[in-house]
Amino acid sequence: MSDLTVSALMGKHPSAIALGTELTQVVEQLLQNKASGLPVVDEHHRVVGFVSEQDCLRKLLISSYHCEGSLIVDEFMHDQPLTVGEEDSLVDVAELMVTQKPKVYPVVDDQNRLVGMLSRHQVLRALKDTRRACDA
Repeated sequence: MSDLTVSALMGKHPSAIALGTELTQVVEQLLQNKASGLPVVDEHHRVVGFVSEQDCLRKLLISSYHCEGSLIVDEFMHDQPLTVGEEDSLVDVAELMVTQKPKVYPVVDDQNRLVGMLSRHQVLRALKDTRRACDA
C-alpha cells in the first residue's frame, strides 16, 4: 500500500475554472461537472485557488438578494488551496484527508500546474481494495 501513489489513483483530465470567470459561469461549471469544488488556474494552468459549491452558494445568496454587480472567481476563491503531488503516497494523502476538510484535491506537478484531481472516493476505494487483499 505504501508504494501506491496519487498518480495511480487520480483523474487525469481535470476540469478547472479560469481566473476572471464570472460567478454564474463558475456555478454552471460546477453543475455540469457534478463537482463539489474545482481548482482555479491561471493562464499557465497553475493552480492559484479553489472554489466550492459552498463559496458560490454564499456569494449567490448575497449578490441575488442585493442585486449586486457581477463577481469574478478571483474575488471569492480560496487563494491558498490544498494540493497534492503526483508522487505523494496513498497513506500520506489519506492521513491529510482525515485532518482536512476538502473532499477533492487538485494534483499538481513540480511547477504547480494542474495535472489531475483526487477525491476522497478514489482514496477510499483504494484503501478498501488494499484491505481486501489483507483478507485474501
